[in-house]
Amino acid sequence: MAAELSPIDQAKFAAARRSVDFVESGMKLGLGTGSTAAWMVRCLAERVREDGLQVTCVSTSSWTADLARGLGLPVVGLDEVKWLDLTIDGADEFDANLNLIKGGGAALLQEKIVATASDRMIVIADAAKEVAQLGAFPLPVEVIPFGWQTTKALIEETLYSLDVMSREVSLRLVNGDPLRTDEGHYLLDLSLRRIGNPRQLALVLNQIPGVVENGLFIDICDVVVIGHGDGRVTVRDINSGRVETGSVDLTESRNIFADLE
Repeated sequence: MAAELSPIDQAKFAAARRSVDFVESGMKLGLGTGSTAAWMVRCLAERVREDGLQVTCVSTSSWTADLARGLGLPVVGLDEVKWLDLTIDGADEFDANLNLIKGGGAALLQEKIVATASDRMIVIADAAKEVAQLGAFPLPVEVIPFGWQTTKALIEETLYSLDVMSREVSLRLVNGDPLRTDEGHYLLDLSLRRIGNPRQLALVLNQIPGVVENGLFIDICDVVVIGHGDGRVTVRDINSGRVETGSVDLTESRNIFADLE
């Protein structure tokens, strides 16, 4: 039940609940990965059941695909639909220009492919994810396993010429072994503390041999839906400049919470 959720989970649910109001029947949707996106998938499945929406979904990870299918949502490959109407995903950080850091859930490559294959991208987040300047959250960079230590050294060397505060680079591990993404790659986490020029950093990182993609999403997000622990929601549209406020009933959907207990 909503009353038993932590304030941070209530904020995530509020953002997720509001975001699915943007979904219309017949849409082709990109489903994000992560804890906030998981709330969105549950909320979307409830709308499909209760409102009879017809949607086609493309997932950004195998984990999200399994969750969506388990809730009765149709999931297909991106190549089958080729282009999407809308992608809804979370973010590890976002700034005033709706530039993002993503990849905490180890799905940044598929997330970026799906987001850029969409007419619109909506980011859902709790208020703590908004920052004045990106970089407090470590920036994930997806690299191929072959020669990854050389790639890491090249990244470290390149960072000295860029406007960042720290330059610590580490391999992401799971139970002592390198984490493998859905595509079989490794992830390097860059602890930069502050990124002075995200656009420049994104471009430079992707020129390094061995780098597949980085977790900076620049000029991709159109709308951010920010949830608060008391159910308040702020919707910010970067293209129109509009900011809307409202609230979500945190007790309205007990069935969504039932499978979390």
